[in-house]
Amino acid sequence: MKPARFEYFAPTTLDAAVAALATANGEGKVLAGGQSLLPLLNFRMARPALLVDLNGIKELSFIELRGDSVAIGALTRHCEIEHSPLIASCLPVMSAAMRHVAHLAIRNRGTIGGSLSHADPAAELPMMAMFYGASLTVQGPAGRRTIAAKDFFVDALTNCLEAEDIVAEIEFPIPRHDGWAFEEVARRFGDFALASIAVSIKRGPTGLDDARVAVMGVADTPLRLEGVEKQLREIAVDDRTPDRFSEWVRSSVTPNSDLHASGEYRTHLLGELARRAMRTALAVKRVMPR
Repeated sequence: MKPARFEYFAPTTLDAAVAALATANGEGKVLAGGQSLLPLLNFRMARPALLVDLNGIKELSFIELRGDSVAIGALTRHCEIEHSPLIASCLPVMSAAMRHVAHLAIRNRGTIGGSLSHADPAAELPMMAMFYGASLTVQGPAGRRTIAAKDFFVDALTNCLEAEDIVAEIEFPIPRHDGWAFEEVARRFGDFALASIAVSIKRGPTGLDDARVAVMGVADTPLRLEGVEKQLREIAVDDRTPDRFSEWVRSSVTPNSDLHASGEYRTHLLGELARRAMRTALAVKRVMPR
């Protein structure tokens, strides 16, 4: 099918893009990579009066170190994140996750801002935003404001943005952890995840001084398992730690059944991935950059 008729605008500045959206009275859509929007247009599930193309706004594409954080422009392509030495060094879990994002053709066009705004609960980048405790800088008619990732994702395919808002950049704090792992299972590599888990840890003299855990594919938004993180910080590390971690993760989720898998299967799968991830994280001995 072909899209319904719409007006098209290709600004070269973010201010111009926001101003154009403001004139559309809620009937505008933003085009970044287009990997989610174009199918919706072609099936006429989305019928915007105005399409604002961000691809000419050069200021929205960058990856840079800012003190203890890595900032990524919203128009940065998936493939740029996947192959970035800075991401691999400072945010290794994200670097590992990027290889699971869809397929090569999609990673060449898809953008981080588009993926976060689409808010798919089985997509890797929303999970990474939750995992790292990212903050999103959003620009609207009243100026810029910052939204924490935990407040940005409202429901499946739903974010907290107003109709005139555009994500400008995302800032990821760098955890000073020395072990990490990312595990995911999909029906085919690159398909949407049936379940996925991200783990990073900081070792102490006898246990873990810090831990971070996030999961996806088991709820309407990606989840940060702060209760499990607390449990990990309260135990001594031994051979039983991966099994205990697996049980804690399983008891923290209640996934629904759908046409791809039952809730019971997703829970079991996530438990197995959790056990594998913790074994990997404990085996890694990585010195994070200062």
